[in-house]
Amino acid sequence: MRFSKLGQKFTAQTGILQLMDDLGQALNSEQPMIMLGGGNPALIPQMQQVFRQRMAEILQNQPRFDRIIGAYGPPDGDLAFRQALADMLAAQYGWQVGPENIALTNGSQTAFFYLFNLFGGETAEGGFRRILLPLTPEYIGYADVGIAEDLFVSARPTIEYLDDVLYKYHVDFSQLQVGDDIGAICVSRPTNPTGNVLTDEEIRHLARLARTRDIPFIIDGAYGTPFPNIIFTDAEPVWDEHIVLLLSLSKLGLPGARTGIVIANETITSAIASMNAIASLAPGNIGAGIALDMARSGEIIHLSQEVIRPFYLRKARQALGWFAEAMGDVPYRIHKPEGAFFLWVWFPGLPIGSAHLYERLKARGVIIVPGHYFYPGLKDDWRHRTECIRVSYAQDDATVQAGIRIIAEEARRAFEKG
Repeated sequence: MRFSKLGQKFTAQTGILQLMDDLGQALNSEQPMIMLGGGNPALIPQMQQVFRQRMAEILQNQPRFDRIIGAYGPPDGDLAFRQALADMLAAQYGWQVGPENIALTNGSQTAFFYLFNLFGGETAEGGFRRILLPLTPEYIGYADVGIAEDLFVSARPTIEYLDDVLYKYHVDFSQLQVGDDIGAICVSRPTNPTGNVLTDEEIRHLARLARTRDIPFIIDGAYGTPFPNIIFTDAEPVWDEHIVLLLSLSKLGLPGARTGIVIANETITSAIASMNAIASLAPGNIGAGIALDMARSGEIIHLSQEVIRPFYLRKARQALGWFAEAMGDVPYRIHKPEGAFFLWVWFPGLPIGSAHLYERLKARGVIIVPGHYFYPGLKDDWRHRTECIRVSYAQDDATVQAGIRIIAEEARRAFEKG
């Protein structure tokens, strides 16, 4: 069989394919694997209890159950959930949003595919527009969603060295260029993979740039505000007509429900609904059904602030301590964990690349994500990109500690023997 050019692009080996393939194999392998690579959230007992209760209530309400399971929703997603979410956001933050400003997708990865191809690629006038990532490293899942080649342009950050082994990336506005060929600006906040949280001033500055150019500013809030709020520093939730805010139910604890949430002006949400209808008829109903009452009551905000955030903050601090114990004199740095549930570990001067370190760790039953995949659109030959790995600390404590010990052993071996 011969695939089309598009078919060849989407069946090639990619970082996101490797990540998800590793996750699937680890979950189904007969050999025990220490899975520190995927984006699966932790099974937080309090959240699991809430979800089971919501499911039980749905099962006991036959008309509601029948609507969720037995009928297609509209192409922009369940109206009751979108109305409840809009009401909550208006009440909590004063945002001028209604259900028409919200569209659901089958996971936020699908939303990125829609948005990047709406605003990037060949234009109707024969030009070409790109998506600007003002700070790299950036989310591995962006890199390969463009139908057009060379869709992204990105910029190196400045590095602020903090106490001990910690450091922090910042947008280098002195070097950032928003040319006429830029169709949208996009950031993740918290940043996946680093746990970096762009400051409120950085967000305001990027929003001004987007507004001046009359292009959308896409904020990927899959781990961020207002929910699931896996943020350990101050960060103001923001939205306006030029901002496209992407949220998700996945990191709340419902990755299997595949529910992405796009909050944007009506032109964009209408386009998302049209693409949903063509690609999948309609987004699924289950995630919206489970989360409906949580949005109506505001419980989704309360649980994010009082349960989810403290849970991951404890695990982040714990993982930092385990690295400090295990590394000894191995040269390493960690990006300050300000959110999400990853540690971005940098081995300055690593004699082997992050891809080679990944293979060595995989051979020992530890799955991480090598750092070189997280630089879509970066043209610079920057050695830093092959010296970093992403490590999830969402698994149970014993698993994470065991994995960190093996990472330290393999890093020490690399520095001693290459």
